Amino acid sequence: MSPILTRPVREQLEHDRVIRQLQARYKRKNEVVINPGNEQNQSITVGDLVVFPDLLLFAEGGKRLLATVEVETGESVNSIEARAEWGVYSKLRVPLHLYVPPASVDAARRICDEYQIVVAELWTYSTAFDQIRFNMVYRSPDAPVMKVIIEKPAPQAQGRPEQSRGTKAAPKAAPAPKATKPQKAAKAKAAKPVAKAKAKPAPTSAKAAVGKPKKAAKPAAKAKPKPKPKAGKKRR
Repeated sequence: MSPILTRPVREQLEHDRVIRQLQARYKRKNEVVINPGNEQNQSITVGDLVVFPDLLLFAEGGKRLLATVEVETGESVNSIEARAEWGVYSKLRVPLHLYVPPASVDAARRICDEYQIVVAELWTYSTAFDQIRFNMVYRSPDAPVMKVIIEKPAPQAQGRPEQSRGTKAAPKAAPAPKATKPQKAAKAKAAKPVAKAKAKPAPTSAKAAVGKPKKAAKPAAKAKPKPKPKAGKKRR
């Protein structure tokens, strides 16, 4: 099928920009081939038709088709060409992912219900300056999950200090040689405690134990009473 010619130039540029952004998201796990604008890099055959979806997701090796992705703009959602493409892609045995602007969600759902087009995932995209944001609106319960892998830095091991660049780790000490049997026997003998000889008390003599007798204190001398004067004759 030829690319849709109803898109204005500005919308066509936005359409191709979204395709390349989706390529970067999906290629982290799958092999992705894109057909932006008039490019026809990869085709698939449905019956007698040869079609070129916007994105084709392949498994590793590029032999097995996993899903097709179609991006629409505000002008191309209601076109007959877009409706015919959705119908053809939905007949494949792989899921169809549909990306539309937020204002075109109701129109895309109405077309899918009216023409019985099975969509595995319905997404919206919005551009703000240099960023494109995607939001899932609907996902079929029977559709396989197409995960997007986000690379994260490996966590550092806990408990080990981070080595600075340019420094080498200190070499590990060599293990001590194993002891031979004679050395083990000598160590076992040396490990036995030696009984200490009890010190016998030195015999002491009775005199030393008793000690020298102390001299008895002399009794204090008694004071002699003074003689009383004799009674003499009274003087006249």
